[in-house]
Formats: sequence, structure tokens, C-alpha cells
Amino acid sequence: MAEYTKRRLSGAALGKVAERFKALSEPMRLRLLYALMDGEKTVSELVVETGGVQANVSKHLSVLLDAGILGRRKQGTSSYYRITDESIFELCDLVCGSIHDRLVAELDELGATPRS
Repeated sequence: MAEYTKRRLSGAALGKVAERFKALSEPMRLRLLYALMDGEKTVSELVVETGGVQANVSKHLSVLLDAGILGRRKQGTSSYYRITDESIFELCDLVCGSIHDRLVAELDELGATPRS
């Protein structure tokens, strides 16, 4: 098992942690983060990349912006979004790795061969 640091958090701090996880709890927001992992993009670019609808993409970007996960810069009439909290990369790697390991174990139990 990996080592971790147990921190004593106040109720207010735990509320902030819950808010962060809530911001990450929507699949479209995860698709947006995945799309932004290689650099900043406009709403229009994110709509194309995620297959979302402009109003819905904008709503989810606002949630991620309010959560402090994204930043935005305006240039002319366009807004460019980028990931500002790089701990998101580590969190995504950790969660995706855990899910991958679990799926491989389940396939192994079934006698199936996983594809990497």
C-alpha cells in the first residue's frame, strides 16, 4: 500500500475538499479537463473536442473556474481556458491507475486477458 500523509482538517477545510470533488464529479467536466491537459483552448475548441453543446460546456467551465481548477484569459472576443491547479494531473493519474488495476484484477478473476 502506498504511503500517505494523514492531515487533520477542520470542518471548513473538509467542506472545501468536498467542493473540489463535487466539481470533478461530472463526466463532462472530466472530458473538459482531459481536453485541456495539452494546453489552453477556447470554448469553441472545447465544444468540438468534447462533442458538447456550447451552453453546457460554458456552464461546466464556470464550475471548474469557480473551483479554482481552471484559469481564463480573454483575448479579443475569445476566452481561453487552461488548467491552473496542476495537482489535477496527479489526481487523474492516481484515479485512472486505480481503476485500471481494478479492471485488470477483475478480468484476471474471469480468466480473460486484458488489453493494455
